[in-house]
Amino acid sequence: MKVIIPLAGKGTRLRPHTHLVPKPMLKIAGKPVIDYVMDDLKKLGGVEEVIYITGHLKDKVEEYVRKHTPWKSVFIEQLKQLGTADAIALAKPHVDQPVMVIFVDTIFDADLGLIPKCKGDGIIWVKTVDDYQRFGVVVADANGHMRKIVEKPTTPVSKRANIGLYYLKNWKLLYEGIDHVMKQPPNQGEYYLTDAFQYMVDKGARLDVVDVDGWYDAGKIDTLLETNRIMLEKRKMARRPKDLGADATIVEPVYIEDGVTIRRSTVGPNVSVGKGTVIEDSTLRDTIVGEKCVLARAQLHDSLIGDEVVVRGFKGHATLGDHGELTGE
Repeated sequence: MKVIIPLAGKGTRLRPHTHLVPKPMLKIAGKPVIDYVMDDLKKLGGVEEVIYITGHLKDKVEEYVRKHTPWKSVFIEQLKQLGTADAIALAKPHVDQPVMVIFVDTIFDADLGLIPKCKGDGIIWVKTVDDYQRFGVVVADANGHMRKIVEKPTTPVSKRANIGLYYLKNWKLLYEGIDHVMKQPPNQGEYYLTDAFQYMVDKGARLDVVDVDGWYDAGKIDTLLETNRIMLEKRKMARRPKDLGADATIVEPVYIEDGVTIRRSTVGPNVSVGKGTVIEDSTLRDTIVGEKCVLARAQLHDSLIGDEVVVRGFKGHATLGDHGELTGE
């Protein structure tokens, strides 16, 4: 099996953090978002090659992937943002067998063990949501096969949101569908992969619709912080060094890397802190702090702080990219 991972987006909803850091490399509970996906693929096994569709900060993505992943990697730059079907179309010369497509804006709890058991043409994973109007939702028939995907429905034709995780056993029909979509007029300037799935279904393909146990958004600042909390609690990613001083009050769950200095401060709950950071006379909750930061006389909540940031005398919530400075004194 091969895997396609589109990474070309600029991460505009996560600015200023994505000016310098690729969106999938932002950390949640001390771990880059992309690593959660990579760990799932390692457990699955059988991955022959991963094809990355790159764009924004592509050199950083390539460097990280080559250093931290074990399989053969191919990098293809998407020069123009023409949509999800266009991104997958770029990988066509490298696809000669069943393929997974994974969009890494999210972290999922999915049973990938279903892949070797798939008897149809593929699998689309979904998550039942209450706010279905925000998503593309998948409508299935009585046998659990996809009938159609409806974008942002006004009525509850389905509440099973399309989460961007797919297995296409019939890769030839997939690319036939993509070729068909790319010959049509674009939809608001883009070509959508879901339209290729609809083509497959219209040609008689059986795409199983399977629910995931969890789906956690990492595409916006507020949801990134919420996902940090979930990873600390649900996946038990919490950790703390043994050598924190006696005047460091820790409220679990937290993820604190080695080499962090905490003096006369309360850290937690739901806080992640990168190595080399110094926290003095401060209080932090529901916050992610990068590496080599200095936080003094600060009271932060619901904040996302990049690397090498200085915060002094500030009370409230803040979003600061790498090398930023915030003083409330």
